Amino acid sequence: MSFDRAAFADKIRRSMEHLGVDGNEVMVGTGIPEARFLILRAGSADPTGDEVLILADYFDSDYKFFISNERLAAFEETDSLYRKHGELFSKSDRRAIQQFLYLCECESWLWKSNPHRSESFGFAPQGSNFKRQGHAAASELRSHFGYRDDQIPSDLFRDIRKLGIHVFRRKLENSSISGVMIRHPEAGRCILVNYDEDVYRQRFTAAHELAHALMEDSEFNVSLSRDGSNLIEVRANAFASHYLIPPVFARSVLTRIATWNDTTIIEWAKRLKVSTEVLRISLKEQRIIDNITFNQLKGSRVPRDQKIDPEIGSETGRTRDRKLSLLQRGLSMRYVNECLEALDNRRISHARAAEMLMVREDEMGEIKALFTVSGAQ
Repeated sequence: MSFDRAAFADKIRRSMEHLGVDGNEVMVGTGIPEARFLILRAGSADPTGDEVLILADYFDSDYKFFISNERLAAFEETDSLYRKHGELFSKSDRRAIQQFLYLCECESWLWKSNPHRSESFGFAPQGSNFKRQGHAAASELRSHFGYRDDQIPSDLFRDIRKLGIHVFRRKLENSSISGVMIRHPEAGRCILVNYDEDVYRQRFTAAHELAHALMEDSEFNVSLSRDGSNLIEVRANAFASHYLIPPVFARSVLTRIATWNDTTIIEWAKRLKVSTEVLRISLKEQRIIDNITFNQLKGSRVPRDQKIDPEIGSETGRTRDRKLSLLQRGLSMRYVNECLEALDNRRISHARAAEMLMVREDEMGEIKALFTVSGAQ
């Protein structure tokens, strides 16, 4: 099949629209001269191999997308996303979304090339009570994973990946966005958690977006931090709360606490790795505290510096800073390990590994050394 110049030009145009950039920004970012860029954008000539690679890198896309006449792009889904919620996403956030979907595509390929055992789980909401639907889904999923009725999930992100769902964390400029769920045509269900939030809130957001992924057929969902009136969001909140703080645990353990005050709610929020707000609401719903205590506890907060990121743990110094830098790029420690494992097993080249990790090739040595020394999993 001959190369389709018109399709190539259209992919450039749509990529520019999705990132909210103009021709001058593309030319500056890629170094492609104006005359040459205008020719490519008009579909008047075939691109060179280097131009394809340069444009793919600039648009955070797999180069195969630009040379294929048929391959779907991530923006097949983001078209609808931006039509409905375009005003919520700045240029920076659109770039973050694009990079997130690229990571999901790469991880999907890794899972397929080295069979990833994803567990099948289906849930069909029953009745018209959205809160009860969320509670029932959380209960069934906990049972699916073999959790005891009173057991707290030890690794939520691992649970999500077990279901074949991609989950990454990335800072979004719009702090009102907690998370995004997108159904990618190739990678499937993908969850983005806003890394701008504190780690406890991120954990709740991940569970919240998991509910959307499990119980809805929509192409995407954007969850805002202050959106408590939408019944779909109410259901997702109910799911997240019951998954992270099972009612049996609340009734058997938390009811034993004689007095709920600032000290006790902060202590238990740290143990459960949830925000004091989530715990406060759970305590009220389980009738463990009354309205007076509920209001008294409203100002309680776990100090941010006491919340430990599970992917960094107790690491300190330069190792911690390096890991933090990777997380801020949107990478997960699990994903980095998957890429390095594929490199060690010669399933991907050194250059391809750098592309998948969105780093320069000369940074690969430092990353490999970091994970060899830290033994990150």
